[in-house]
Amino acid sequence: MRRGGEMRSRTAWQAMALHPVGFLASAWPWRALLYLLSGVLAGALTMCLFVAVVTVGILTVVVIVGVVLLLAAALMGLPFARLERQRLRLVDLDGIQDPHRPPEESGLRAWLRTRLKESATWRELILMVISLTALWWVDVAVLGLAFVVPALCIGAPIDDPYAWPWAVLGVLLLLAAPYSLTAWAGARATLCRIVLAPRDDEVDPNLKEITESRARLLDAFEAERARIERDLHDGAQQRLVSLSVMLGLMTLDVPENSSLHREIGSAQEQLALALADLRHLVRGLNPQVLADNGLVAALEEVASRFSVPVSLDLRLAGRLPQPVETAAYYAVTEALANVAKHSRADRVELIGRHHADILVLEVRDNGVGGADASAGTGLTGLADRLAVLDGRMRVSSPPGGPTLVLMEIPCPFG
Repeated sequence: MRRGGEMRSRTAWQAMALHPVGFLASAWPWRALLYLLSGVLAGALTMCLFVAVVTVGILTVVVIVGVVLLLAAALMGLPFARLERQRLRLVDLDGIQDPHRPPEESGLRAWLRTRLKESATWRELILMVISLTALWWVDVAVLGLAFVVPALCIGAPIDDPYAWPWAVLGVLLLLAAPYSLTAWAGARATLCRIVLAPRDDEVDPNLKEITESRARLLDAFEAERARIERDLHDGAQQRLVSLSVMLGLMTLDVPENSSLHREIGSAQEQLALALADLRHLVRGLNPQVLADNGLVAALEEVASRFSVPVSLDLRLAGRLPQPVETAAYYAVTEALANVAKHSRADRVELIGRHHADILVLEVRDNGVGGADASAGTGLTGLADRLAVLDGRMRVSSPPGGPTLVLMEIPCPFG
């Protein structure tokens, strides 16, 4: 976390998209540079070794040595992928789980049999070949465009004073280097994550079952909430409306100056308050504006009814998938409820962006701080709801404030 309550981004791409100016003063451009430089060095060494092993293996394929070398070349993707997973943490703090399972038996033969049967082994080999034949060259080109070309352009007026426009171009390219390096590093890391991430059949069965169970529970909860909303709307609410009408008719038969007329009037007032509370509850259980008009309109309605002034800055292009909108809506309302209960704030900011295939929502307040997501408050349930969609929630709330609740939900474009 950074000073002033700023939340630390989890990826270089995300940091550049969310904080394009403050990004320059962060460590992310340097991490992206290190990621690409280490990739060039590792790729050069891997390329030399792989070409040598394959060449010698082909030349000696008629003997056992050649077969062993070709087998070793096929398995070179394993250490290459392990290094890639380590390097990925430079631009993606979450990293990737190792998809390989330990062999059921001990010994080299069992290890080879297990690895050769795993689809992850062959994906890693494909990634290594793609890296050596394409990605490595792009790494070199991007680094050259960021440093070598600007240096040549800036030095051009030394030999030819009339070449000063090239110096201006060189300075502009050098100033853009943090963005070009990070953009390519983020794209490269995304490709590596797609290839290296474990598939469903490679995930720990227990962990997979827990995730699926949590998703089923959330679906059941949503269905039950819709049922309760329908029962309240069609049952209790209609009965209360009928009762209000009956009380109104009773007042017509009772003298206006009688105590009974006053008591019926008081009962009508209490009934009207109960109806208002019930309608508010029904609207919160299954907000119609969310289903009809989307997340932005629903959050605008919530902000208009909130007890503390809310400054909205929502830039979301179009409708999002229904599970994402639902999770985001209830996450924000829960965060705002915590502000109203505990923060003693007099100003709240709600910021929403859709960057790099991630929906990012920030709830900031100028209250007393001290919020703790691990203390069993509503923030815990909020984090669980986001986790079902592989989302994350992080809280920055030093004593004395301010408080920032950052929520991220994967939400690919299109």
